[in-house]
Amino acid sequence: MQLTLINNPDKSRAILYQIARVVYAETHASTLRLVEAMASMIANIAHVTGRDYSDIISDSELFNSLDSKSENNKLLFVNASDNKFQMCLRVVSRMLHGALPDSCNGATRFHHADKMPAWSTSRGYIADIDGLLFYL
Repeated sequence: MQLTLINNPDKSRAILYQIARVVYAETHASTLRLVEAMASMIANIAHVTGRDYSDIISDSELFNSLDSKSENNKLLFVNASDNKFQMCLRVVSRMLHGALPDSCNGATRFHHADKMPAWSTSRGYIADIDGLLFYL
C-alpha cells in the first residue's frame, strides 16, 4: 500500500496559525484586550506599508519572540489545543476577515513596558495596553 501526502491548498489557514503563534508569544494571551491590540497592530502594519502578513510576522526586529535567544521564543511552539492559543486564533481570524476594529489607535510599533528600545526614546507612545506600549 502506498501513501500519498496531501497538501492543503488553503494557505489562509497556515497564515492564521503563524500570526496567532506570534501574537501568543508576544502577549502570552494574558488578556483578550491585549491579543486584540496586537492583532490590530499587525493589520495596521499591513495596511500602512502594503507588506504581506507573512513578511510582517517574520520580522525579528519587530517581534522579539522570533529570536531564538528570546525567553518568549518557546511560546511559538504552543500546543494548538491550548485555550489561550485558541483565543488568539479566533481574534486573528476576525482580523484576517476585516472584522476586528483597531484597538491600538493605528499603532505600527510596540515594545514590552519593562524594556526600552532605542527607537522608542524619540517617540511618545499612543497606547499602553496591559504591559505593552504601542507607537505610530
